[in-house]
Amino acid sequence: MKYLLRFIQPVIMLAFTVALSGQRPGPAYGPGFIKWIDDNRMLIRLYDEEKQPADSVDNLVVVDYNCRTGKSVRVEKYRTEMQQLSDLLPEGVTPDPDMAVASDRQAVVILREGDLWYYSAGNPEGKRLTDDGPKEMNARFAPGDRKLAYTKDKDLYVYDLDSGKETRLTFDATDKIYNGWASWVYMEEILGRGSRYAAFWWSPDAGKIAYLHTDDNPVPLYYLNALENSDGTHGRLEITPYPKPGDPNPKVKMGVVDLSDGKTTWVKTDENTDQYLAWPSWTPDSRRLMVQVLNRDQNDMRFILADVSTGDFSEVYSETRPTWIDFFEDIYVMNDGTGFIVRSYRNDWYNLYYYGWDGRLISRITDFDWKVTGIAKVDETRREIYFTGTGTDPLGSHLYRVRLDGTKLIQITSGDGTHMVSVSPGGYWFLDTWSSLVSPGGMDLIDRKGKLVRSIHQEEAVPFDPERHQKYELTKIRTSDGLFDMPALITWPVGFDPSKKHPVVFTIYGGPDAGSIRNRWQSPQARWYAENGIVTINVDHRGSGTFGKKGLDYVHRCLGKWEISDYADAVKWLRQQPWADSSRIGITGGSYGGYVTCMALTAGSDYWTHGIADYSVTDWRLYDNVYTERYMDTPKSNPDGYEKSSAITHAGSLKGKLLIRHGDMDDNVHMQNSIWLITTLQDLNKPFEMMIYPGERHGWGGPKRVFMIKEGNSFWMKHFFGK
Repeated sequence: MKYLLRFIQPVIMLAFTVALSGQRPGPAYGPGFIKWIDDNRMLIRLYDEEKQPADSVDNLVVVDYNCRTGKSVRVEKYRTEMQQLSDLLPEGVTPDPDMAVASDRQAVVILREGDLWYYSAGNPEGKRLTDDGPKEMNARFAPGDRKLAYTKDKDLYVYDLDSGKETRLTFDATDKIYNGWASWVYMEEILGRGSRYAAFWWSPDAGKIAYLHTDDNPVPLYYLNALENSDGTHGRLEITPYPKPGDPNPKVKMGVVDLSDGKTTWVKTDENTDQYLAWPSWTPDSRRLMVQVLNRDQNDMRFILADVSTGDFSEVYSETRPTWIDFFEDIYVMNDGTGFIVRSYRNDWYNLYYYGWDGRLISRITDFDWKVTGIAKVDETRREIYFTGTGTDPLGSHLYRVRLDGTKLIQITSGDGTHMVSVSPGGYWFLDTWSSLVSPGGMDLIDRKGKLVRSIHQEEAVPFDPERHQKYELTKIRTSDGLFDMPALITWPVGFDPSKKHPVVFTIYGGPDAGSIRNRWQSPQARWYAENGIVTINVDHRGSGTFGKKGLDYVHRCLGKWEISDYADAVKWLRQQPWADSSRIGITGGSYGGYVTCMALTAGSDYWTHGIADYSVTDWRLYDNVYTERYMDTPKSNPDGYEKSSAITHAGSLKGKLLIRHGDMDDNVHMQNSIWLITTLQDLNKPFEMMIYPGERHGWGGPKRVFMIKEGNSFWMKHFFGK
């Protein structure tokens, strides 16, 4: 859930909102960084000063910018990386988003006519690598770009470009046993949808491949029945192993196949132990593999370091919490062979720790009571690390540098707001693309000492017109227990009159560690809500991650409880504002946001009057076990928590207007969730509205998205304004 709807859905929503409103995109679509050419030169987009209007996206040009001199040379007929890759392909063959791309960008492998084809700068006609047969999936170049690994019918294969030979590496795949192919729940909740089910990892020397062997036989099956007309008169049945809370998990073990002899060595974990294995990291010499092992309760993480020639392992890192621990997705392995760097919540805030391969803590690199958000660059020669973090303002973002021993910390960016920084290859220059809620920002060049060298571009704010633009305000709302000051972003409608009563809509996602409020520029161009007199508000509750683990741990074993409690405190705050109409308090969201909406209209029905719930979880017994048990444990161990966290439990409290929407082929949050809620509401004689989107999965585009947006707008106009 956290991978698809938290990130992809807002992009889809923005694209269609922009398309329907006809508004010009904001600064994020204008001038910006493209890539570094070397340590002193970079390609960036700027407005052509000779053309008007000066801020038109149609007048953007690409320039070769020299950081030392400040001079720029226009790049004529610039082609994007995707356009350059398309130049490698023959006419009529288009780049595939899933294609394999060589590290030097001079060769690609695409799936064409059901087989793999290799194209390179010196081979425009291409070479067909595989013959008719099972479809190849997830082709990936090895380091050095002379080998490819991929799966066919869920078995692992390798292709040697020099010898022209394909070698099958595994032989036991079935419809429920996979090699190098992830089970659905591993793809969705552990490896992420970006993996496209790939579960194999090349060694640095290109001589070995680590891969997951998965047995899905213990996992119960879920049946999706497509009934839309494109599947004919008899429909179509789609069956997927899908473990729900308390269900058996797939059995998983990690293997390492040596390409010199085709033999697999298994890491000696117990396949029958109920645990999760994922996110392996190779040592630079390709002799050892570190594997993350997380117990079923997801509160005990171990990193084991295996000898790939024997499968024997030792433990090199451990972490436990009373609540839960997430997989570590951004481990940095030191090229000098000394160890690895992890970003951990172990002191209740994300911080950086440097460990040796012997399990010894070499240094606590950072020790902040705010969140380190990522590693930007590690300079092993200088023994320095560049990282991003919120700083003392939890809504901001800055770039920092510190030595690997934790000394000589420097904040490179300055000024309030969100700073997106690109570091030059040698770490001499920093391009800071920044903005804040009160400024559209710009692009600044900064040197190693954090000193401003020059401002390259400054965005000009459009003069605010209260009759055409929406306005924003960032405020804080204290929770009723007095423990947290929740950030809230309010969007005022066009022509806002504070002496009049306005309807308010909460636009939320609301999942754990999924806070979305940032101190960054917001386009003044009015969207639908603002154009129609509706105030919108977004609030980050205590479990949003804004307050670190101190806030996150509250939601353990009681999803929905604190989200509704904190959001209800925001409604109480709204009731004290003279401009807010307490008889028209709406809420809407999709996926986890749909769950919160359903809970708000039922468990929180004393506060919310209207809601649109999209592809919602309605009862956590119906969602997948990896995500759900992370926060809720199993239904057997936490029956009271599951009961209280279910919108179905509170359905009898519904008294407002609720619109429920779902795609009938949703393979993530099954439509079963909405069906369970609506049958309960029917039995209770509770009126509601519902719309099914045939053939659609967990979020969608196309004509049905346009219909969906208009349908939602009509809902608010009808129930807020009687139109």
